[in-house]
Amino acid sequence: MIDIAVLRERPEHLKRGIRLKRNGDEATVDALVKADRERRLLVTQAQALQEEANAAARAIGGLMKAGRRDEAQAQIAANAALKEQLKVKEEASKELDERVRRLMLEIPNPPHESVPEGAGPPDNAVPYQADVLPSFDFTPLPHWELTEKHGLVDFDRGAKVAGAGFPFYLGKGARLQRALIQFFLDSADEAGYTEVQPPIVVNTDSATGTGALPDKEAQMYEVPRDELYMIPTAEVPVTNYRREEILQESDLPVRYAAYTPCFRREAGSYGKDVRGLNRLHQFDKVEIVQLVHPDTSYDALTRMCDHAEGLLKRLGLPYRRLLLCTGDMGFTQSKTLDLEVWSAGQKRWLEVSSVSNFEDFQARRMNIRYRAADGGKPQFVHTLNGSALALPRIMASLIELYQQEDGSILIPEILLRYTGFDRIG
Repeated sequence: MIDIAVLRERPEHLKRGIRLKRNGDEATVDALVKADRERRLLVTQAQALQEEANAAARAIGGLMKAGRRDEAQAQIAANAALKEQLKVKEEASKELDERVRRLMLEIPNPPHESVPEGAGPPDNAVPYQADVLPSFDFTPLPHWELTEKHGLVDFDRGAKVAGAGFPFYLGKGARLQRALIQFFLDSADEAGYTEVQPPIVVNTDSATGTGALPDKEAQMYEVPRDELYMIPTAEVPVTNYRREEILQESDLPVRYAAYTPCFRREAGSYGKDVRGLNRLHQFDKVEIVQLVHPDTSYDALTRMCDHAEGLLKRLGLPYRRLLLCTGDMGFTQSKTLDLEVWSAGQKRWLEVSSVSNFEDFQARRMNIRYRAADGGKPQFVHTLNGSALALPRIMASLIELYQQEDGSILIPEILLRYTGFDRIG
């Protein structure tokens, strides 16, 4: 949620953010400015009426003590009219409060000044890309052929049981998946993150708190009977864990890591982008989340991205880092860095991590604040999160990269203590 002071002092800044992100409607800013102005005017009028009513009440008491009952009765009638006017103002103020709240939720987080301007993926910056991509003495197969050959993933029976995009992992495929999860969690623990096991459903307040609502309603699975949503990422429950809390400055930074299944409808997805493990409706991911002091959030963003990159290096996967342009960023992010791995079988880059700084945008929605060591008014923390890492495309790229000419698949050395086997096939 944006800062109301920014709305009042710099509405053009918010409009520019909408234009740059290509997300939202500039007219919403104008409507919000108008509603906020009307709300403040009503508050001022209500306060004046309340003061007038209080003064009248005191006058009535004086008249009654003086025995001037007729005058007192006339004043009582006038005061009743004042209170009725006050009630009307207060009801109108409540309606405007709700309108302001709804409009505030529709304005995206303006991008940080360091984010490059652009319309979409072709305009993203590439601060780093592997110099050498893997070469083979044979034609490498895509992962969906390898997983079928070795019985690692069953897409057809998953579609029978739940629908397309809900695969079964089998045998060594399931064990490899579990090995990656454990490796990611252990690495997060070594980096100082506290592991949490959150709910995989959230209520409307939680989904609104991180910005999943109202922005991504079409992408979320809903349980209407219970007014719950299946989580699109562990970011939602984990960040909300400290909702409506005031932390001490000495508590910061707060670091959490969580493994969860994630659920996304991926409405409108089709073609090669959804084949095999490329795009699923249910997938596993390890998420890292930080609540930090505002002065340190961009340093934290760099360190979180470095952590995710470190996992790719230890797995031996060629990757590149992207700095997303304004038009490719999400509704809530101030700045986002993506990591993509090379798919040897598909000869394309696959996103496996997105690490973002939200500054105080989410914290304002969730009312997560900290109190400075020297006291004073509590301030909003900055929130960050990132994938470390998302499993399906890591599995896909790993299987494709480590395939051998005879069709077998080697296991990266870092995973051997988790898998208990060094080869598939």
